[in-house]
Amino acid sequence: MRLFRAPASALRPALHVPDLLPSAAERVRTILATAHSMSVVTDNTDEHVVHHLDATDAMGHIHLHDPSEAALHPEAQRTPVRLEFTDIAPTAVRARLRARLTVTGVLEAPFRPGATDSFCMEYGQAVLETGGERSFVSLRELHAVEPDPLAGAEPAMLTHLAHGHPELVTLLLRLVRPHPQPGLQRALPLALDRYGITLRLEYPRTHTDVRLPFPTSIQNPEEVRPRIHALLDAARRGRTTHM
Repeated sequence: MRLFRAPASALRPALHVPDLLPSAAERVRTILATAHSMSVVTDNTDEHVVHHLDATDAMGHIHLHDPSEAALHPEAQRTPVRLEFTDIAPTAVRARLRARLTVTGVLEAPFRPGATDSFCMEYGQAVLETGGERSFVSLRELHAVEPDPLAGAEPAMLTHLAHGHPELVTLLLRLVRPHPQPGLQRALPLALDRYGITLRLEYPRTHTDVRLPFPTSIQNPEEVRPRIHALLDAARRGRTTHM
């Protein structure tokens, strides 16, 4: 992988960049696109069934319908359901859980744990929990967005950066404002999306996350290398992004 090798002509400084973040709907859509499994809770019980998605986009496996469409299926055996997903950092950071996602609704047929075919679900709501914050996403918002274009490549890119180029993570710390506090034990890449990269700074008793935005948003994975190099070039030149 030649992710972090590029000619000097590909490097551009990153200056005064708006700190854009994925919306809650984008985060939800991305988690649904990349989840390897989900926990299923039905009939208001505490029993969890782990259902493996086998690399299938959850929204391709679960057909989400608006509640207004329920009247179109009067024969359906309605079963309340809760689907639970977790977003785990691919790198060995402290506290690797990045987000929890819960999607509630009603199944139109009893859930079969071993089934490999898709099923229909009347959408109730999606609740995204990240860093102590809770966001609610409607079905309309969910259908209006696409998964982050880096979602499938993010784990390999972050682990490559963490294990293959730790010196570049150290270099990126020059862009952090305010400067890291004394006692910093280590810094690792936590997340990567179309708008920027997030680093986790770990201290003896706590940790904090810092965001380094890209000069412009990314449309496909091929654009990651020049964006990362723009940040590295800015760090070498002593320039800072606007955060």
